[in-house]
Amino acid sequence: MAFEALKIQVYMILDEIAQRPADRHILQEQLREKLSELSNLGLPLPADLVRLEADLEKSSADSVYPKPAQNET
Repeated sequence: MAFEALKIQVYMILDEIAQRPADRHILQEQLREKLSELSNLGLPLPADLVRLEADLEKSSADSVYPKPAQNET
């Protein structure tokens, strides 16, 4: 798969994480897999995504992504 296609998939995952924070742990694993694909192909990893992945590893994303709001009814 071409670099640009993988990069687009990574950014789509990031958008999904923002839209579905309750599922962020599943989506984080997808993000790691895509970054691994880029790396395995010898392609450069975007610096912002490398930092994000490091932050996710350290904090399990709780401080990186807000928790979903709970509806009070």
